[in-house]
Amino acid sequence: MDGEPRAVASAPAHGPDGPDPTWWRLDPAAAASALDVDPDVGLSHEEVRRRRGEVGPNRLDEEPTRPGWKRFLDQFRSTIVYILLGAAVLAAAVGDLKDPIVIAVVLLLNAVLGYVQEGRAESAMAALEKMLVLRVRVRRDGRTQEVEAEDLVPGDVVLLEAGDRVPADGRILLATAASVDESALTGESLPVDKVATPLDVDGDGRPDLGDRRSEAFMNTTLVRGRVELLVTRTGMGTEMGRIAALLHAADPGPTPLQVQLDRLGKRLAAIAVVAVGAVFALQLLQGADPADAAIGAVALAVAAIPEGLPAVVTVTLAVGVRQMALRNAIVKRLASVETLGATTVICSDKTGTLTLNQMTATTVVRPDGWWELEGRGYRPDGAVVPGRHQPTDRAGLTDALRAGALCNEAVIHDGALVGDPTEGALVVAAEKAGVDVADARHRWPRLAEVPFDSASKIMATFHRHPDDPDVVLVAVKGAPDVLVRQSDRLAGPDGGRPLDEAAAEQVAAANHDLASQGLRVLAVATRWLTAADVLDAHGEVADPDAWLRSLTLEALVGIVDPPRPEARQAVALCRSAGIGVKMITGDHADTARAIAGELGIEGDVVTGAQLDAMDDDELATRIGGIGVCARVSPEHKVRVVRALDAGGEVVAMTGDGVNDAAALRTADIGVAMGITGTEVTKDAGDMVLADDDFATIVAAVERGRTIYDNIVKFVRFQLSTNLGAIGTMLTASLLGLPVPFTAIQVLYVNLIADGPPAMTLGVDPPSPGVMDRPPRRTDEAILDGSRIGRLLFFGAVMTVGTIGVLVAADGAWGEEVSLTMAFTTFVLFQAVNVVNARVEHASALTRYLFTNWRLWLAIGTVVGIQLAVVQVGFLQQVFDTTALTAAQWAVCATVAASILVAEELRKAVVRALPTREDAGVRERSHR
Repeated sequence: MDGEPRAVASAPAHGPDGPDPTWWRLDPAAAASALDVDPDVGLSHEEVRRRRGEVGPNRLDEEPTRPGWKRFLDQFRSTIVYILLGAAVLAAAVGDLKDPIVIAVVLLLNAVLGYVQEGRAESAMAALEKMLVLRVRVRRDGRTQEVEAEDLVPGDVVLLEAGDRVPADGRILLATAASVDESALTGESLPVDKVATPLDVDGDGRPDLGDRRSEAFMNTTLVRGRVELLVTRTGMGTEMGRIAALLHAADPGPTPLQVQLDRLGKRLAAIAVVAVGAVFALQLLQGADPADAAIGAVALAVAAIPEGLPAVVTVTLAVGVRQMALRNAIVKRLASVETLGATTVICSDKTGTLTLNQMTATTVVRPDGWWELEGRGYRPDGAVVPGRHQPTDRAGLTDALRAGALCNEAVIHDGALVGDPTEGALVVAAEKAGVDVADARHRWPRLAEVPFDSASKIMATFHRHPDDPDVVLVAVKGAPDVLVRQSDRLAGPDGGRPLDEAAAEQVAAANHDLASQGLRVLAVATRWLTAADVLDAHGEVADPDAWLRSLTLEALVGIVDPPRPEARQAVALCRSAGIGVKMITGDHADTARAIAGELGIEGDVVTGAQLDAMDDDELATRIGGIGVCARVSPEHKVRVVRALDAGGEVVAMTGDGVNDAAALRTADIGVAMGITGTEVTKDAGDMVLADDDFATIVAAVERGRTIYDNIVKFVRFQLSTNLGAIGTMLTASLLGLPVPFTAIQVLYVNLIADGPPAMTLGVDPPSPGVMDRPPRRTDEAILDGSRIGRLLFFGAVMTVGTIGVLVAADGAWGEEVSLTMAFTTFVLFQAVNVVNARVEHASALTRYLFTNWRLWLAIGTVVGIQLAVVQVGFLQQVFDTTALTAAQWAVCATVAASILVAEELRKAVVRALPTREDAGVRERSHR
């Protein structure tokens, strides 16, 4: 059969060459033989490389991208462009050809800029997608290792656990209590139980996808149990590939902030239409030539439009998200950036997020005393020495730790862990006690297992005794309180003793002692059975759960997982930022309390049982004072989120397990763990932590606040310019003065004088105290009443200053010079006002003034270009300017500086007067 299966496997699932082999009908051995692989060894690296050359990468073909010319034309489809085109047509109609030509050039440049910026945003998001690469565990060359799903080939043996996404189509070789969610493929809402036995279908019948219980399919999710999968089809040859042409990625649509700004742009456009009509009519009433009146109206229309607003917002969000990704916070949706900045409570798991998740077993408590294990990490370096009470039953210790290593999926190669860190700690502990774990797993073959479940809090495996085939060992590990309830004996050298009430109290005291030291505590228990009792006629354990009682409690294992050094500082930063931190963990309450104390997390400690005793109203009332929820299930996490939501909180919730997906979806920001998290949680989350670090969440919140602040800065700067231009031109018309700006000059202001400084605001560093104020409200408008008032203030200062220069210079040097000076003054106003835009409440004249070198480069560039526009001959003809003297330049610069002086005086007055607004500002700045 060599060659044939591979040729079939590389073909489409239902392509022109006919249907694929009936993998569901073959037994596991026959399927493995058809693909020329030994499932216990897996493929060799050389064979993987050869097969990948035949079948290609394991990925679906991407949808064709939108042609560049269509994306370029999209840049002209906006209300703003339509108004500018209308202005150009109006100018051409009255015989002015220069303005229409310049408007057309500007629109073309703006389209090119938007096209490039859109490309940058798409590139940033594409880079993020590459960071969310699916990795899977495979068996190759006889070893378990992690590879990218894209590297899988037919014949690979993939090891899947609950929460993993199925990376390719395959025949199930081993299924332990396995159920797969196939709704993404079949639409079936209920998970499908999977088996390794072949399906028996009469004749040439072919079961539907949902009935192929011995197969699993790409992009479905294992929601329970464990599976060994033999890959049969990859990439476009899978069932998902067959229907890929029918699947289209949903358009994420604009973010709420973009919707708000788009609405603002349309309102400004409406204002522009009204203002244009008013100016045109007013000038006609004053006896102006219709052509001149039309030119003035065109200039005003241009002045009212914030051309760069939408593009800058999109790029600021995309670049900010990219910056977050570089700091290990992968934000999947642009809208999440806005929510991050408003986060009020972070509910965090303990293990791996607030702690290092570098587990090391340090203490083993047996009925005869305590053993201490030296050394750290995942290398078996360190002795096992007697500790408290001087235990002597070394053989019993070895047996207990061997049971913990058998009831275990972790694999360690040269100090590198593949699997769960807690299980890895048990493997290392067994090695330190003299157990050859690989040899033990070979000699004690596994007959059945009960996978770990967050509800039962235990895992169990069944093993045949290597020296007596009639004896079966049941090895169990899990939460101490659960195993105490399911045990009736304590281990000991002479068969142990009954686990009576006094013994249970002794175990509880030891558990409390270990947990109060901040150790995570696991219990190990065993049971010995005869094969005749436990195995059915087929040599299988028919009902494994039925034997998980009458256990013998072997040991308690204390595992250290030290707090992350940066986590305490991050918790303190949250406190100063007005963000509550709650630890939500499945660990013992004493362990959680100890770690919370080290980290500075304040509040009551409650258990899942105590949460169950509260109704929703009581929980909503008490949740604000709760700092730690211990021994909780995923259902408890959902209740906590809903209770916080009922109190108006914006909640970020972390999770890693398949059952955490509901809590992540319920929270405002679902944060999935990138290292320990399952694919289900990564899909459900809004953000993925590449390093599983709590401090990364806090850094992402700070970056989210900064991105929002920078967008607000840009909006304030851009709109103050527009209001200043409108005010100046309306005032000039009302006073019967010449219109101070031509349409070309206004376009120059919006594109050149405003453009570079505005772009640098999008990458401004965090403002001082960005994490010293409480979160903003989610319903807060980007332009509230106070901000609109300040914008009108800036517009009034620019209007008064520009009109003042126009009138004074006209009397001193004539109209031509006065118009150039008014234009220059208005340009310099923008170079100064950008400093005001950076700091909303505090003084702008601090060390923060010099933290954005790009801004100063932009300001210098704008001033240099303005010098050229005024002093260079051919540019004078394009922009209708005339050369100015040094004294005239000094007048323009002095008047322009007045906007900074006026704003600093205004802020000083506001800070001195205890107004309601100021009280709120002071409160925010000191919290």
